[in-house]
Amino acid sequence: MALITKAIKGTKDVLPKEVHKNQYIEATALDIAEKFGYKEIRTPVFEHTELFQRGVGDTTDVVQKEMYTFDDKGGRSITLRPEGTAGAVRSYLENGLCNETLPQKVCYITSCYRYEKPQAGRLREFHQFGVECFGTQSPLADAEIIALAKSIFDTLEVKDLSLEINSIGCPKCRAEYHKALKEYFSARKEELCPTCQDRLERNPMRILDCKSPICSEIAKGAPVVIDYLCDECKEHFEMVKKYLDVQNIEYKVNPHIVRGLDYYTKTVFEFVSNSIGAQGTVCGGGRYDGLVDALGGQKTPSLGFAMGLERLMLLMEAQNCPFPEASKPDLFIVALGDKATLKAVELCKDMRAEGFTALMDLNQRSVRAQMKYADKLDARYNIVIGDNEVNEGTAKLKDMTTGEETEIALDTFVSGFYNISLSSQLADLEINGEEFDFGSLFNVGGQE
Repeated sequence: MALITKAIKGTKDVLPKEVHKNQYIEATALDIAEKFGYKEIRTPVFEHTELFQRGVGDTTDVVQKEMYTFDDKGGRSITLRPEGTAGAVRSYLENGLCNETLPQKVCYITSCYRYEKPQAGRLREFHQFGVECFGTQSPLADAEIIALAKSIFDTLEVKDLSLEINSIGCPKCRAEYHKALKEYFSARKEELCPTCQDRLERNPMRILDCKSPICSEIAKGAPVVIDYLCDECKEHFEMVKKYLDVQNIEYKVNPHIVRGLDYYTKTVFEFVSNSIGAQGTVCGGGRYDGLVDALGGQKTPSLGFAMGLERLMLLMEAQNCPFPEASKPDLFIVALGDKATLKAVELCKDMRAEGFTALMDLNQRSVRAQMKYADKLDARYNIVIGDNEVNEGTAKLKDMTTGEETEIALDTFVSGFYNISLSSQLADLEINGEEFDFGSLFNVGGQE
């Protein structure tokens, strides 16, 4: 029994008392993405294995070591998505978004799966917020998605992030770079791990991204791709930097960034933090001009990024970034007796219909037990209803913050509650000397 009541290694539960933090981050990211013109897309959690082999790259650690792959009952090789881009491209092609006005801008919040050694900020089931922009080769788009990511971090009040950018060129200039890498690594081939010895012939750039300490040390002295850029890639990279400069977005060029997936071309970038240890890359992305046609579509210049939400949460908590408080029930109704319970059910229905959160004790315990339960739920107001209150048509509404009680009519309960709670908000604001947004007066509890 112990086995089935313990979460699988590398997975994590998000409990009700914490989930509001996740919801806040996700809602912020989606809201900002929409301001940049990105609309949400949702794709399946699993795809044909070949999609990731062709899209992510069969020389990457992700494909070679980390994917959750299995044969289904029809004998097809299926893989749980290790990242979001390949599935988004497949959907873009299958559903004809390629035939609509370009560029097409999509965003997503998605779960991903990789078999890695679990550690802080790295899980086997993790979540990403990502954006993809299909159908533009302009460096304006590169700068825009970087600005989008930065806007999310700024809104969440994340501090001390370093933006690192690089260009890894196009197939034309990368061919020359591959020759230089082969020459460099061939001299130390016997020291490389078996995986990188295989990569040396197939895709030597992947050696630069190897997690082996020995390979990483050897790679430090390797040629850098930025020295091999063709004129077009150089010009593209210079324009990206100019568009970042005009937006006052600080960055540093890191010629060692290659990113971990094969589909990248030209611009690549990472937002890096020193606040969460080894897993410091919170967001990474770039341009992938050859991916759409590699998956069967027409050549379509495209780009995107993904940010790890667990890492972002870890970073925000390490920096004590502000989170909104978890929502509290507006009202808890203590009901005593069958007649009062029927009335409580009716009041809960009316309150919820007007946008309030109204709760009652489903176990119908004693008044004392119900009051203790209401305290644990931290309800803003409570009301006790018995047979006398139902017969007289009035009861006392108690403000659990101030202890103040106000008599309220049961037949006009919702409007009475609205007026009392609004008066309490205005009084609090007057005491605290805060400026009140009077526009909110017309959207409290769904009433106008």
